[in-house]
Amino acid sequence: MFHAVAWVDHQNAQILQFDEEHIQAQKIKAHTHHTKQHGSGVRSQHEFYAEVCNALVETPEVLVVGSKTGIADFRHYVDKHRSRTGKQIVGWEVAERPTENQLVALARQYFLKYDSAA
Repeated sequence: MFHAVAWVDHQNAQILQFDEEHIQAQKIKAHTHHTKQHGSGVRSQHEFYAEVCNALVETPEVLVVGSKTGIADFRHYVDKHRSRTGKQIVGWEVAERPTENQLVALARQYFLKYDSAA
């Protein structure tokens, strides 16, 4: 798989890796920790974002899509904790809950422009 698009919010991610003929889908959900410990919500968010980054390790070019706050928070995590993943991300697009078909169409259109400009 050469490209991937990742739709990310604060609790869920959908990662679609694709080439011209195939699409491979993966969904990741945040795991909540119900504890009284200070900062457990932050740790849960970091664990979730780490899972998303780990799912993208093998993909050289990734488009990240999501709500404005969802991608801003994920981008902050990537910039601070996963610079290697940050180098794989070629674009950030705001979009609210697209269907899988809409997500793939958006990504194909994005990468068509991105690849022709490279």
